[in-house]
Amino acid sequence: MIRTLFLSIVLFFALIISSFGIGNSIQRFKKEDRYIAVKGFAEREVKADLALWLIKTRIATNDLASGLQQIDSNKAKILDFLGSHGLNGDEVVVHNTNVTDKMARDYLTENTPLRYILENAVQVRTDKVDTLLFVSRQTDKLLQAGVLISASHDYNPAVKFMYSGLNDIKPAMLSEATQNARTAALEFAKESGVSLGKLRKANQGLFSIVDRDYSIMAPNAGAYSPSTNDIFKNVRVVVNVEYSVE
Repeated sequence: MIRTLFLSIVLFFALIISSFGIGNSIQRFKKEDRYIAVKGFAEREVKADLALWLIKTRIATNDLASGLQQIDSNKAKILDFLGSHGLNGDEVVVHNTNVTDKMARDYLTENTPLRYILENAVQVRTDKVDTLLFVSRQTDKLLQAGVLISASHDYNPAVKFMYSGLNDIKPAMLSEATQNARTAALEFAKESGVSLGKLRKANQGLFSIVDRDYSIMAPNAGAYSPSTNDIFKNVRVVVNVEYSVE
């Protein structure tokens, strides 16, 4: 009987101590669970350091030999045109000529006009972005020389300008975005009547590179990339940060 009473008393005090510990844990959890989640933003304007230009020509003819000669003549005129502006050597690559024979298609007949389609392309890749921008606007000179350039499309423009120096500016931009987030958190804490505590969590968002005037020129984005048409770019990054509050 005495032993049973002793065990009951021990169990009673154990439950009291346990409840006290759980209560403290809950209070500590609630205190630590108070935090502010904010976003930090950084943006920079940069200039493209790489330019690409795919110059396509297309000939339709019934005389394959004549068509090949015309394609070769077009290639020579394009290379001369580029060379006159200092674009040559490793900066220029001439692609193989592609020939399509319409008569090889089962559903076409001998009455098909212009049996052969010949296509060729000259690829320019250079860090002379200003030069390529200027030259790409002088294509009327090629037209005057009898070279008809195939039209490009918005989703795959013939001239592309890109920026390859992202890794050089990443650290500074992340620091700027994080500081921007802290400034926002401090302002929010002040308005809420609490003190900003330690950094709990920080997640880096994706960097984006878009044409500087893309939001102005194309507010309703289509399927094509808005990042290669303009020589000037906007680099953006957003970070998600959480601070504890006291």
